[in-house]
Amino acid sequence: MGLTFSIMPNCLEIMPDWTKTGDVSGEQARSFGVLLFERFSNHCLANAIEPFRAANTFLGRKAYSWRILTLDGAPVSSSSGFPVMPECALAEAPRGDALFVMPSYGFRSLATPKCLRALQAAARRYRVLAGLDSGSWLLAEAGLLGGRAATIHFEEFDAFAERFPDVDARRERWVIDGDRLSAGGAATAYELATQLIERDYGAALTLEIASLFMQGDHPGGGSGDPNSLAPKTKDRKVRAALAEMLANLETPLSVAALAKAAACRSRELERRFTSALGAPPRTVYRRLRLLQARRWIVDSDLGVSEVALRSGYRDPSAFTRAFKAEFGASPQRLRRSWAR
Repeated sequence: MGLTFSIMPNCLEIMPDWTKTGDVSGEQARSFGVLLFERFSNHCLANAIEPFRAANTFLGRKAYSWRILTLDGAPVSSSSGFPVMPECALAEAPRGDALFVMPSYGFRSLATPKCLRALQAAARRYRVLAGLDSGSWLLAEAGLLGGRAATIHFEEFDAFAERFPDVDARRERWVIDGDRLSAGGAATAYELATQLIERDYGAALTLEIASLFMQGDHPGGGSGDPNSLAPKTKDRKVRAALAEMLANLETPLSVAALAKAAACRSRELERRFTSALGAPPRTVYRRLRLLQARRWIVDSDLGVSEVALRSGYRDPSAFTRAFKAEFGASPQRLRRSWAR
């Protein structure tokens, strides 16, 4: 099967990606290992793991599981001195969907024969290998990136390209080349993680994750502007429909009205939303309304009945049920938890 190229701003994706390795429609969790080395970046670790943790929360089940690993099973400390106790050594870890390789400072000295042999053995147990921060260097030293596109931390890019001429080094924020992934730092590790989640569950879920992490440090987010909730898509008709949704949160429009605003038929709009965002218009619309409601619950003193009305719910009880189903807590409970 041939590969197709999809080049987006500051990233490169070469299909097929990791979603071709299994079916995520059931209850089977994707499992991955996170291989840490001494002086790893704690910022990078958090950015790589927290999106998957948030996805589990929003989905209401353990869709992703992970293990912290080291080469020998011994504890390591981050560059900031934060100690981490791994679950086991890399060689003792069970098979998984992906292995995230995460060194940081002093990564060249880590490319010992023992380390490279361990990575080569891991390549037979994990379907996907990902180099985060400077992790691509170790994967390349182990001969696991030959003929593949990859990126690395921008400070090491020139040396990486010169040291490994058989690797298609790309100045991108992150790269997916089949079963080889790479990201150049902490922020891009977050972007790569959310891209993988989007491939599994659609952009409607990553919209919620972005609202949680990228717009503030609590579920209310850092902006009261509903437009900041809008998921990013290149589809102009989907963007037009999203604009209508955001302008009409209090009085929800029908799919037919949204389709008219987007200059297409309802069936076409359904197809475009599912393709672009991984969910039909009604699902995306409901999530936008509830995301804005969550902001009001956390950031304002509005009563639940008022928030319900502003979110397009005439019945406060129906609103509370929808809110709890979406976020795992009632509006009152969420407000109390953030008022502490």
